[in-house]
Amino acid sequence: MASRNQLTSWRRAMTQQGSKMSFFGGNVFATPVGQKIEQATAETLPSEDWGLNLEVCDLVNESEDGPRDAIKAIRKRLTTQPKNYTVVMYTLTVLEACVKNCGKRFHVHACSKDFVQELVKLIGPKNEPPSSVQEKVLSLIQAWADAFRHQPELSGVSQVYAELKHKGVEFPATNLDTMAPIITPQRTSGAPEPRTITRPPTSGTGGGMMATSPRRQAPHHPAPPAPTSPAAPTTLTAEQRAKLHSELDVVESNAKVLAEMLTELSPGKEHQEDLQLLQELHATCRAMQQRVVELVGRVSDDLLTADLLRINDNLNNLFIRYDRYMSKVKSAGSPSKTPPQTQPAVPPPQQQTPEVSLIDLADEAPSAQLASLSITPGQS
Repeated sequence: MASRNQLTSWRRAMTQQGSKMSFFGGNVFATPVGQKIEQATAETLPSEDWGLNLEVCDLVNESEDGPRDAIKAIRKRLTTQPKNYTVVMYTLTVLEACVKNCGKRFHVHACSKDFVQELVKLIGPKNEPPSSVQEKVLSLIQAWADAFRHQPELSGVSQVYAELKHKGVEFPATNLDTMAPIITPQRTSGAPEPRTITRPPTSGTGGGMMATSPRRQAPHHPAPPAPTSPAAPTTLTAEQRAKLHSELDVVESNAKVLAEMLTELSPGKEHQEDLQLLQELHATCRAMQQRVVELVGRVSDDLLTADLLRINDNLNNLFIRYDRYMSKVKSAGSPSKTPPQTQPAVPPPQQQTPEVSLIDLADEAPSAQLASLSITPGQS
Protein backbone atom coordinates (compact mmCIF):
# COMPACT_ATOMS: atom_id res chain seq x y z
CA MET A 1 0.00 0.00 0.00
CA ALA A 2 1.36 3.40 -0.92
CA SER A 3 1.93 5.95 1.82
CA ARG A 4 -0.36 8.94 2.13
CA ASN A 5 2.53 11.21 1.16
CA GLN A 6 3.14 9.17 -1.98
CA LEU A 7 -0.55 9.25 -2.90
CA THR A 8 -0.63 13.02 -2.39
CA SER A 9 2.45 13.38 -4.56
CA TRP A 10 0.90 11.35 -7.38
CA ARG A 11 -2.37 13.23 -7.21
CA ARG A 12 -0.58 16.58 -7.20
CA ALA A 13 1.43 15.53 -10.25
CA MET A 14 -1.82 14.80 -12.09
CA THR A 15 -3.57 17.97 -10.96
CA GLN A 16 -0.74 20.22 -12.05
CA GLN A 17 -1.22 19.08 -15.64
CA GLY A 18 -4.95 19.86 -15.72
CA SER A 19 -5.05 23.22 -17.47
CA LYS A 20 -2.04 22.84 -19.75
CA MET A 21 -3.44 20.62 -22.47
CA SER A 22 -4.89 22.45 -25.44
CA PHE A 23 -3.49 20.00 -27.99
CA PHE A 24 -4.80 17.15 -25.85
CA GLY A 25 -8.31 18.33 -25.20
CA GLY A 26 -8.35 20.18 -21.88
CA ASN A 27 -11.90 20.77 -20.69
CA VAL A 28 -14.11 18.99 -23.22
CA PHE A 29 -17.02 21.25 -22.28
CA ALA A 30 -15.08 24.42 -23.10
CA THR A 31 -15.59 24.01 -26.86
CA PRO A 32 -18.74 25.45 -28.49
CA VAL A 33 -20.23 22.03 -29.14
CA GLY A 34 -19.12 20.80 -25.71
CA GLN A 35 -20.92 23.70 -24.03
CA LYS A 36 -24.07 22.98 -26.01
CA ILE A 37 -23.95 19.27 -25.14
CA GLU A 38 -23.58 20.13 -21.47
CA GLN A 39 -26.69 22.32 -21.73
CA ALA A 40 -28.66 19.71 -23.68
CA THR A 41 -27.92 17.00 -21.11
CA ALA A 42 -28.36 19.01 -17.92
CA GLU A 43 -30.09 17.11 -15.14
CA THR A 44 -32.26 20.16 -14.43
CA LEU A 45 -34.03 19.99 -17.79
CA PRO A 46 -37.67 18.93 -17.34
CA SER A 47 -37.48 16.90 -20.57
CA GLU A 48 -35.35 16.53 -23.68
CA ASP A 49 -34.81 19.92 -25.32
CA TRP A 50 -34.92 19.36 -29.07
CA GLY A 51 -33.95 22.92 -29.81
CA LEU A 52 -30.66 22.33 -28.01
CA ASN A 53 -30.23 18.88 -29.55
CA LEU A 54 -30.51 20.31 -33.05
CA GLU A 55 -28.10 23.12 -32.21
CA VAL A 56 -25.60 20.43 -31.22
CA CYS A 57 -26.04 18.84 -34.65
CA ASP A 58 -25.47 22.20 -36.33
CA LEU A 59 -22.24 22.77 -34.39
CA VAL A 60 -20.98 19.27 -35.22
CA ASN A 61 -21.54 19.90 -38.92
CA GLU A 62 -20.14 23.43 -39.02
CA SER A 63 -16.51 22.89 -38.03
CA GLU A 64 -13.67 20.50 -38.79
CA ASP A 65 -13.23 19.59 -35.13
CA GLY A 66 -16.97 19.45 -34.40
CA PRO A 67 -17.34 15.64 -34.59
CA ARG A 68 -14.27 14.94 -32.46
CA ASP A 69 -15.17 17.60 -29.87
CA ALA A 70 -18.74 16.32 -29.68
CA ILE A 71 -17.81 12.68 -29.15
CA LYS A 72 -15.34 13.68 -26.43
CA ALA A 73 -18.03 15.65 -24.60
CA ILE A 74 -20.54 12.82 -25.00
CA ARG A 75 -18.04 10.26 -23.75
CA LYS A 76 -17.16 12.46 -20.76
CA ARG A 77 -20.82 12.94 -19.89
CA LEU A 78 -21.47 9.21 -19.95
CA THR A 79 -18.35 8.09 -18.09
CA THR A 80 -18.41 10.66 -15.30
CA GLN A 81 -22.10 10.22 -14.41
CA PRO A 82 -22.92 6.61 -15.33
CA LYS A 83 -25.49 6.28 -12.55
CA ASN A 84 -27.26 9.59 -13.18
CA TYR A 85 -29.77 8.00 -15.51
CA THR A 86 -31.47 11.27 -16.43
CA VAL A 87 -28.18 12.68 -17.73
CA VAL A 88 -27.35 9.34 -19.38
CA MET A 89 -30.64 9.18 -21.28
CA TYR A 90 -30.38 12.83 -22.40
CA THR A 91 -26.82 12.16 -23.57
CA LEU A 92 -27.80 9.01 -25.48
CA THR A 93 -30.56 11.00 -27.18
CA VAL A 94 -28.06 13.68 -28.23
CA LEU A 95 -25.75 10.94 -29.52
CA GLU A 96 -28.54 9.34 -31.52
CA ALA A 97 -29.58 12.70 -32.96
CA CYS A 98 -26.01 13.38 -34.08
CA VAL A 99 -25.71 9.98 -35.77
CA LYS A 100 -28.94 10.62 -37.63
CA ASN A 101 -28.25 14.23 -38.59
CA CYS A 102 -24.49 14.44 -39.03
CA GLY A 103 -22.29 12.89 -41.67
CA LYS A 104 -19.59 10.29 -41.86
CA ARG A 105 -17.10 12.50 -40.04
CA PHE A 106 -19.18 11.96 -36.91
CA HIS A 107 -20.04 8.35 -37.72
CA VAL A 108 -16.35 7.41 -37.76
CA HIS A 109 -16.06 8.48 -34.12
CA ALA A 110 -19.42 7.16 -32.91
CA CYS A 111 -18.96 3.74 -34.53
CA SER A 112 -15.37 3.19 -33.44
CA LYS A 113 -14.97 -0.01 -31.46
CA ASP A 114 -13.42 1.90 -28.59
CA PHE A 115 -16.39 4.25 -28.22
CA VAL A 116 -19.05 1.55 -28.64
CA GLN A 117 -17.34 -0.48 -25.93
CA GLU A 118 -17.71 2.55 -23.64
CA LEU A 119 -21.46 2.33 -24.29
CA VAL A 120 -21.36 -1.36 -23.39
CA LYS A 121 -19.59 -0.58 -20.11
CA LEU A 122 -22.40 1.84 -19.34
CA ILE A 123 -24.89 -1.03 -19.07
CA GLY A 124 -22.55 -3.37 -17.20
CA PRO A 125 -23.70 -4.79 -13.85
CA LYS A 126 -21.44 -2.36 -11.96
CA ASN A 127 -23.65 0.59 -12.92
CA GLU A 128 -26.93 -1.23 -12.17
CA PRO A 129 -28.64 0.42 -15.16
CA PRO A 130 -32.43 0.43 -15.40
CA SER A 131 -33.99 -1.46 -18.29
CA SER A 132 -34.65 1.79 -20.17
CA VAL A 133 -30.92 2.58 -20.34
CA GLN A 134 -30.04 -1.01 -21.27
CA GLU A 135 -32.57 -1.08 -24.06
CA LYS A 136 -31.56 2.33 -25.36
CA VAL A 137 -27.89 1.38 -25.61
CA LEU A 138 -28.58 -2.01 -27.17
CA SER A 139 -31.08 -0.49 -29.62
CA LEU A 140 -28.50 2.06 -30.78
CA ILE A 141 -25.79 -0.57 -31.24
CA GLN A 142 -28.17 -2.84 -33.14
CA ALA A 143 -29.45 -0.06 -35.38
CA TRP A 144 -25.97 1.25 -36.23
CA ALA A 145 -24.61 -2.23 -36.89
CA ASP A 146 -27.40 -2.78 -39.40
CA ALA A 147 -27.21 0.65 -41.02
CA PHE A 148 -23.43 0.67 -41.47
CA ARG A 149 -22.81 -3.02 -42.10
CA HIS A 150 -21.52 -2.37 -45.63
CA GLN A 151 -19.09 0.39 -44.63
CA PRO A 152 -15.72 -1.09 -43.55
CA GLU A 153 -14.54 2.14 -41.94
CA LEU A 154 -17.52 1.93 -39.56
CA SER A 155 -17.18 -1.77 -38.79
CA GLY A 156 -16.29 -1.27 -35.12
CA VAL A 157 -19.93 -1.18 -34.08
CA SER A 158 -20.69 -4.33 -36.07
CA GLN A 159 -17.82 -6.13 -34.33
CA VAL A 160 -19.13 -5.21 -30.89
CA TYR A 161 -22.67 -6.18 -31.92
CA ALA A 162 -21.44 -9.59 -33.09
CA GLU A 163 -19.50 -10.10 -29.85
CA LEU A 164 -22.56 -9.31 -27.75
CA LYS A 165 -24.75 -11.65 -29.80
CA HIS A 166 -22.14 -14.39 -29.43
CA LYS A 167 -22.15 -13.91 -25.66
CA GLY A 168 -25.91 -14.36 -25.58
CA VAL A 169 -26.98 -10.78 -24.97
CA GLU A 170 -30.61 -10.33 -26.00
CA PHE A 171 -31.36 -7.20 -28.00
CA PRO A 172 -34.71 -5.41 -27.92
CA ALA A 173 -37.10 -6.60 -30.60
CA THR A 174 -36.89 -3.93 -33.29
CA ASN A 175 -38.23 -3.94 -36.82
CA LEU A 176 -35.20 -2.67 -38.71
CA ASP A 177 -37.26 -2.39 -41.89
CA THR A 178 -39.82 0.03 -40.48
CA MET A 179 -37.85 2.19 -38.08
CA ALA A 180 -36.63 5.59 -39.24
CA PRO A 181 -33.48 5.47 -41.37
CA ILE A 182 -30.16 6.46 -39.85
CA ILE A 183 -28.37 7.39 -43.04
CA THR A 184 -29.71 10.70 -44.31
CA PRO A 185 -29.94 11.24 -48.08
CA GLN A 186 -27.09 12.91 -49.93
CA ARG A 187 -27.55 16.66 -50.17
CA THR A 188 -27.36 18.65 -53.33
CA SER A 189 -24.83 21.48 -53.32
CA GLY A 190 -25.92 24.38 -51.14
CA ALA A 191 -28.98 22.61 -49.75
CA PRO A 192 -29.31 22.20 -45.99
CA GLU A 193 -28.92 18.69 -44.66
CA PRO A 194 -32.26 17.07 -43.73
CA ARG A 195 -32.62 15.95 -40.16
CA THR A 196 -34.21 12.92 -38.60
CA ILE A 197 -35.36 13.89 -35.14
CA THR A 198 -35.56 11.13 -32.54
CA ARG A 199 -38.29 11.73 -29.99
CA PRO A 200 -38.78 10.02 -26.63
CA PRO A 201 -41.49 7.32 -26.59
CA THR A 202 -44.91 8.12 -25.24
CA SER A 203 -45.39 4.61 -23.92
CA GLY A 204 -43.77 1.23 -23.96
CA THR A 205 -40.12 0.36 -24.37
CA GLY A 206 -37.83 -1.41 -26.76
CA GLY A 207 -38.61 -0.48 -30.33
CA GLY A 208 -40.46 2.61 -29.15
CA MET A 209 -37.17 4.18 -28.23
CA MET A 210 -36.39 4.48 -31.89
CA ALA A 211 -39.60 6.35 -32.69
CA THR A 212 -39.03 9.40 -34.84
CA SER A 213 -40.83 12.49 -35.98
CA PRO A 214 -41.01 13.65 -39.59
CA ARG A 215 -37.87 15.25 -40.92
CA ARG A 216 -37.52 18.98 -41.00
CA GLN A 217 -35.10 21.24 -42.79
CA ALA A 218 -32.19 22.68 -40.84
CA PRO A 219 -32.88 26.40 -40.38
CA HIS A 220 -29.30 27.62 -40.57
CA HIS A 221 -25.81 26.76 -41.72
CA PRO A 222 -25.73 23.90 -44.21
CA ALA A 223 -23.22 21.27 -43.20
CA PRO A 224 -19.99 21.15 -45.18
CA PRO A 225 -19.63 18.01 -47.30
CA ALA A 226 -17.61 15.23 -45.73
CA PRO A 227 -14.01 15.21 -46.93
CA THR A 228 -13.30 12.74 -49.69
CA SER A 229 -9.52 12.74 -49.38
CA PRO A 230 -7.09 12.57 -46.44
CA ALA A 231 -6.29 15.88 -44.77
CA ALA A 232 -2.97 17.37 -45.81
CA PRO A 233 -0.19 17.24 -43.19
CA THR A 234 -0.01 20.35 -41.05
CA THR A 235 3.13 22.44 -40.76
CA LEU A 236 3.27 23.87 -37.25
CA THR A 237 4.39 27.39 -36.51
CA ALA A 238 7.28 27.90 -34.09
CA GLU A 239 4.80 28.83 -31.37
CA GLN A 240 2.65 25.77 -32.01
CA ARG A 241 5.72 23.54 -32.04
CA ALA A 242 6.90 24.89 -28.68
CA LYS A 243 3.43 24.46 -27.22
CA LEU A 244 3.16 20.91 -28.48
CA HIS A 245 6.57 19.97 -27.09
CA SER A 246 5.49 21.39 -23.74
CA GLU A 247 2.32 19.33 -23.79
CA LEU A 248 4.16 16.18 -24.83
CA ASP A 249 6.23 16.71 -21.70
CA VAL A 250 2.96 16.63 -19.76
CA VAL A 251 2.00 13.36 -21.44
CA GLU A 252 5.33 11.84 -20.49
CA SER A 253 4.98 13.14 -16.93
CA ASN A 254 1.63 11.39 -16.61
CA ALA A 255 3.13 8.24 -18.09
CA LYS A 256 5.96 8.42 -15.55
CA VAL A 257 3.50 8.68 -12.66
CA LEU A 258 1.52 5.73 -14.04
CA ALA A 259 4.72 3.68 -14.27
CA GLU A 260 5.64 4.58 -10.69
CA MET A 261 2.23 3.56 -9.39
CA LEU A 262 2.33 0.23 -11.22
CA THR A 263 5.73 -0.41 -9.64
CA GLU A 264 4.89 0.69 -6.10
CA LEU A 265 1.40 -0.77 -5.65
CA SER A 266 0.68 -4.42 -4.88
CA PRO A 267 -2.37 -5.95 -6.63
CA GLY A 268 -5.17 -6.61 -4.17
CA LYS A 269 -3.34 -4.90 -1.30
CA GLU A 270 -3.62 -1.30 -2.43
CA HIS A 271 -5.74 1.29 -0.66
CA GLN A 272 -9.02 2.05 -2.43
CA GLU A 273 -7.87 5.64 -3.06
CA ASP A 274 -4.68 4.35 -4.68
CA LEU A 275 -6.64 2.10 -7.00
CA GLN A 276 -9.06 4.88 -7.90
CA LEU A 277 -6.20 7.23 -8.72
CA LEU A 278 -4.53 4.52 -10.80
CA GLN A 279 -7.72 4.06 -12.82
CA GLU A 280 -8.13 7.82 -13.30
CA LEU A 281 -4.54 8.16 -14.46
CA HIS A 282 -4.93 5.24 -16.86
CA ALA A 283 -8.05 6.84 -18.35
CA THR A 284 -6.19 10.15 -18.71
CA CYS A 285 -3.28 8.48 -20.49
CA ARG A 286 -5.69 6.62 -22.78
CA ALA A 287 -7.34 9.89 -23.79
CA MET A 288 -3.95 11.52 -24.38
CA GLN A 289 -2.86 8.59 -26.50
CA GLN A 290 -5.85 9.06 -28.79
CA ARG A 291 -4.73 12.61 -29.45
CA VAL A 292 -1.13 11.47 -29.98
CA VAL A 293 -2.40 9.06 -32.63
CA GLU A 294 -4.36 11.83 -34.35
CA LEU A 295 -1.32 14.10 -34.38
CA VAL A 296 0.88 11.41 -35.95
CA GLY A 297 -1.25 11.61 -39.06
CA ARG A 298 -1.38 15.40 -39.13
CA VAL A 299 2.08 16.78 -38.49
CA SER A 300 4.60 16.96 -41.31
CA ASP A 301 7.78 17.11 -39.22
CA ASP A 302 9.68 13.80 -39.21
CA LEU A 303 11.40 14.41 -35.87
CA LEU A 304 8.14 15.35 -34.19
CA THR A 305 6.45 12.31 -35.71
CA ALA A 306 9.23 10.13 -34.30
CA ASP A 307 8.64 11.63 -30.84
CA LEU A 308 4.91 10.97 -31.11
CA LEU A 309 5.49 7.34 -32.12
CA ARG A 310 7.97 6.85 -29.29
CA ILE A 311 5.49 8.23 -26.77
CA ASN A 312 2.75 6.05 -28.23
CA ASP A 313 4.93 2.95 -27.86
CA ASN A 314 5.74 3.87 -24.27
CA LEU A 315 2.05 4.28 -23.48
CA ASN A 316 1.25 0.93 -25.09
CA ASN A 317 3.82 -0.78 -22.88
CA LEU A 318 2.32 0.89 -19.82
CA PHE A 319 -1.16 -0.24 -20.83
CA ILE A 320 0.11 -3.83 -21.03
CA ARG A 321 1.44 -3.47 -17.48
CA TYR A 322 -1.84 -1.90 -16.36
CA ASP A 323 -3.91 -4.71 -17.86
CA ARG A 324 -1.77 -7.32 -16.12
CA TYR A 325 -2.03 -5.41 -12.86
CA MET A 326 -5.82 -5.19 -13.07
CA SER A 327 -6.03 -8.89 -13.91
CA LYS A 328 -4.13 -9.61 -10.71
CA VAL A 329 -6.42 -7.24 -8.80
CA LYS A 330 -9.42 -9.16 -10.07
CA SER A 331 -7.82 -12.50 -9.21
CA ALA A 332 -7.02 -11.23 -5.73
CA GLY A 333 -10.66 -10.34 -5.17
CA SER A 334 -10.21 -6.58 -4.88
CA PRO A 335 -13.40 -4.79 -3.81
CA SER A 336 -13.15 -2.59 -6.87
CA LYS A 337 -14.23 -5.45 -9.17
CA THR A 338 -12.98 -3.36 -12.04
CA PRO A 339 -12.58 -5.44 -15.24
CA PRO A 340 -9.29 -5.37 -17.13
CA GLN A 341 -9.13 -2.80 -19.86
CA THR A 342 -8.82 -3.67 -23.50
CA GLN A 343 -5.46 -4.56 -24.97
CA PRO A 344 -3.10 -1.71 -25.91
CA ALA A 345 -2.97 0.08 -29.18
CA VAL A 346 -0.65 -1.20 -31.87
CA PRO A 347 0.20 1.39 -34.53
CA PRO A 348 -0.14 0.35 -38.18
CA PRO A 349 2.89 0.72 -40.44
CA GLN A 350 1.66 3.93 -42.04
CA GLN A 351 -0.70 6.76 -41.17
CA GLN A 352 -3.17 7.59 -43.90
CA THR A 353 -5.54 10.10 -42.35
CA PRO A 354 -5.97 11.81 -38.99
CA GLU A 355 -9.07 9.67 -38.47
CA VAL A 356 -7.13 6.40 -38.59
CA SER A 357 -6.75 4.95 -35.11
CA LEU A 358 -3.67 3.09 -33.98
CA ILE A 359 -5.79 1.26 -31.47
CA ASP A 360 -6.05 -2.46 -32.14
CA LEU A 361 -8.45 -3.68 -29.51
CA ALA A 362 -8.32 -7.30 -28.54
CA ASP A 363 -11.28 -9.61 -28.93
CA GLU A 364 -11.90 -9.68 -25.19
CA ALA A 365 -13.96 -6.53 -24.75
CA PRO A 366 -15.87 -5.02 -21.82
CA SER A 367 -18.87 -6.83 -23.28
CA ALA A 368 -17.66 -9.86 -21.32
CA GLN A 369 -19.51 -8.36 -18.38
CA LEU A 370 -22.76 -8.81 -20.24
CA ALA A 371 -22.55 -12.54 -20.84
CA SER A 372 -25.31 -13.12 -18.33
CA LEU A 373 -27.34 -10.02 -19.15
CA SER A 374 -30.82 -10.76 -20.42
CA ILE A 375 -32.98 -8.00 -21.80
CA THR A 376 -36.64 -8.73 -22.18
CA PRO A 377 -37.54 -7.96 -25.81
CA GLY A 378 -39.80 -4.98 -26.22
CA GLN A 379 -42.79 -4.87 -28.47
CA SER A 380 -42.08 -3.66 -31.98
